[in-house]
Amino acid sequence: MATPTPLQAFSGVPKTHADDTQTIVDGEKMTGAQALVRALEDLGVQDVFGLPGGAILPVYHAINDDTKFRFTLVRHEQAAGHAAEGYAVATGRVGVCIVTSGPGATNMITPIADANMDSVPLVVITGQVGVNAIGTDAFQEADIVGATYPVVKHSYLVTRAQDIPRVIAEAHYIARSGRPGPVVVDLTKTAQVGEMYYSWPQRMILPGYNPITKAHGRVLSDAAKLFAQSYRPVLYVGGGASRSNASKEVAELAEITGAPIVTTLPARGIVPDDNPKNLGMLGMHGTVAATAAAQRCDLLVAIGARFDDRVTGKLDAFAPLARVIHIDIDPAEIGKNRAPDVPIVGDVATVLNDLIPEIKRSQAIGGKPNLKPWWDELNALREKYTIHYDEPEDQPTDGTLQPQWVVEQLSKMADPSTIWVSGVGQHQMWAAQLIDFKKPHSWISSGGLGTMGFGLPAAIGAQVGSARDFGGKKPVWLIDGDGSFQMTSEELATAFLDHTPVKIAILNNSVYGMVRQWQTLFYDQHYSQTNLLDGEAHTEAEEGTPEFFDVPDFVKLAEAYGCVGMRAFTQEEAVEAIRKANEINDRPVLIDFRVWKDAMVWPMVAAGASNNDVTYRPGTQPLRPQGEAGAVKLGEAGF
Repeated sequence: MATPTPLQAFSGVPKTHADDTQTIVDGEKMTGAQALVRALEDLGVQDVFGLPGGAILPVYHAINDDTKFRFTLVRHEQAAGHAAEGYAVATGRVGVCIVTSGPGATNMITPIADANMDSVPLVVITGQVGVNAIGTDAFQEADIVGATYPVVKHSYLVTRAQDIPRVIAEAHYIARSGRPGPVVVDLTKTAQVGEMYYSWPQRMILPGYNPITKAHGRVLSDAAKLFAQSYRPVLYVGGGASRSNASKEVAELAEITGAPIVTTLPARGIVPDDNPKNLGMLGMHGTVAATAAAQRCDLLVAIGARFDDRVTGKLDAFAPLARVIHIDIDPAEIGKNRAPDVPIVGDVATVLNDLIPEIKRSQAIGGKPNLKPWWDELNALREKYTIHYDEPEDQPTDGTLQPQWVVEQLSKMADPSTIWVSGVGQHQMWAAQLIDFKKPHSWISSGGLGTMGFGLPAAIGAQVGSARDFGGKKPVWLIDGDGSFQMTSEELATAFLDHTPVKIAILNNSVYGMVRQWQTLFYDQHYSQTNLLDGEAHTEAEEGTPEFFDVPDFVKLAEAYGCVGMRAFTQEEAVEAIRKANEINDRPVLIDFRVWKDAMVWPMVAAGASNNDVTYRPGTQPLRPQGEAGAVKLGEAGF
């Protein structure tokens, strides 16, 4: 790579020139692979996740006992990416992973796409065949730059050893600055084995890349005027606020304006649940009060949020009477789904720090609007339509546990500083609804992409981060489903051998629960290919006790990987298992909670429906005007 260019991704075979020889002689002579390791060390990277292979072996050869970063060996490349995501969200630093070419690199596409959707900073270093073999369909060759181009923030194909330190410095900066995201560095074997002269720091060459952090122009005073004119404001807070570490600023904005806070899934915990301004999550499985606040407001302040369909429901029916202030560091998000009245491009924490004094000045002149009628309405909804599971239709008919009850017990018995991680499915929604979040950065889940299998490796990454930054004093609990867990269960080996004592709660309902819920509601209860048969009672033993068909037997699986395994059928067994798990800190613990397969996540807004059609319980739609039809057609009810 003689000169950097943003069009590098479009070139399948790098061009070589007769004069493309090494001319830099200042610095320490070493191989490109050694330079990669040194550059990561000089950037302050302390933890790396990955799996070796042929095309990346020179780099792994350069990793030794003297290397300053800790390396976590995973059992599948996808897990390396998700572990790096969990680490990044838990610590606020860039997650780094190193994998090989071909299938190793393509296995990374899912976590790259996941990180891109959820704005997680990653540097993904992939091996690549030698320069002369590119384009020849060489063994384990794959165009990973081309394959990831639509789902990556930026990418590099490195063909010269001398470029490695600069490219790694740039990749790390791009990943963490502006809107965070994944950066791919595809490292040819030619660059890895070539010799170069190492120096640090490197001068980055990033023409045109200047992320905007401060608001420009009169937008702050315009926003303050809208607050002064609003009698039904709401702060719609998304994952971008979490990435910006804007917890304090969001809480202060709510306090000085009196506006309620509603959050997206990734923003859970940004303000403690016991803050009276916090109405909880809105949207498809949000609280009625939060969803109503957005639907009925006259001012919607989107803070690091992107108007995702799971939040908005039918887009043209979302917050129909509201003027919109949209704050986001990514200018591409402004106006993408909803045209704002006041667009503000900038870092959320920085913008709010500048906006709050502007609002205070406005209030000093004109006073505050009276929001009491607005809060009376919202508090009435909050009190009447709580998240609960004590209706007759919520009671298991097969003697199993209520999954909602299990989640509540996990929350009640956990350390207040616990980092919560989830897989994807019903358990994810129950966790978001029922865990009592007390601190920011305490919730890690796959939001935009909805990646099953995310949970266990992300929990491992979070535990590595907890050990690094908090001395392991922040326990990590993973709430997962039996279906989601089985997609990456091999990482129990990583958890045990890398001394990451994650605590795992499997809500085992023997089905793909969320898919089954949709089949129940929208597909005539035709349960096609959603029964996992991994924990059902089948026959009666001679002693009269049920025999269970456990494939896998999660307790034995945990024990096979050196972990502690427990199973709970009753509430007494569940409480005791949770107590024991909280006391074990020297190895991973897995609890197989047998829960009811027909439990439902309520409230719910069907895909394609207006949020006004939120169903609190079957037959109860509290936000729909009297007599208004709002049934969703089957064809509209897609994931």
